[in-house]
Amino acid sequence: MSNIINMNDKKKEGEVVSLDAIELQKEKNRQEWAHKAEILCEALPYMRKFAGETFVIKFGGSAMGGENNLKNFARNVVLLKQVGINPIIVHGGGPQIGQMLEKLKIKSSFVDGLRVTDADTVEVVEMVLAGSINKMIVKEINAAAGKAVGICGKDGNLMRAKRVTKTKKDPDSNIEKILNLGFVGEPTFIDPEILTLFEDSDIIPVIAPIGIGENGETFNINADTAAGAIAAAINASKLIILSDVDGVLLPNRELVSHLNAATARQMIADGIITGGMIPKIETCINALEKGVGCSHILNGAVDNILLMEIFTESGAGTMIL
Repeated sequence: MSNIINMNDKKKEGEVVSLDAIELQKEKNRQEWAHKAEILCEALPYMRKFAGETFVIKFGGSAMGGENNLKNFARNVVLLKQVGINPIIVHGGGPQIGQMLEKLKIKSSFVDGLRVTDADTVEVVEMVLAGSINKMIVKEINAAAGKAVGICGKDGNLMRAKRVTKTKKDPDSNIEKILNLGFVGEPTFIDPEILTLFEDSDIIPVIAPIGIGENGETFNINADTAAGAIAAAINASKLIILSDVDGVLLPNRELVSHLNAATARQMIADGIITGGMIPKIETCINALEKGVGCSHILNGAVDNILLMEIFTESGAGTMIL
């Protein structure tokens, strides 16, 4: 008899513990839902503010990371479209191009961060950018319930380009020499009519930065430069550059959340902004001077970074005004 009583007591104790655990889980769920509701309330004014606006988003090859990172980016872009924002995606693919060139045993070099692009290299660049990478991004956006279409600057003569010319002083003679970068180009004209066709549709354009020259040449264009030129051509509200860095950092590694163009230039002159951040800042400033509302530099490897920057007061990267 005593054994039966003990077993019943243990059963009752177990039931109490189980009920307590269920109540704790319910309370945890309520708190999570309340937090999500707060986030939506915070985002609502920004959704209203940006409805109907166009954002040009540069998604760098170094920011793509793994498959999960690309899926997260695709979901963010689809959400922007669903709340009435018109995202235009311009993507890079430097690391992926480098891997393919290595596989094909084609040697490659850089000058001031630009890949020297001969006839063999430009074929690989076009194959990787306008082919595999472009379609991979399109696939993920479509899988996230969006409707993406992949194009490149050659389609419809969207992006006309000319050869980039670089000069370098010879340290011995002090004479400037013209450097031959091959088929590295810079935009000379962006056709805004093609891009405005997407604004009144459900389509999200995904653009590979390949331009076409006057004589039909194919030009490899830096993705930051292409995104800035596109943003300026359509007077976009925002130019957003997603890379593998958090934004502009001070010497103590503190993130600079807001900058104006004059301060940014001074930070370059003072050596605070250095290396690969300089061309990004220059692209952002150039876009602002041509009518873009504001520019952002964000770490594309961080989940939901687009939503944090656009829909929260604090933001998550560096905004240049």
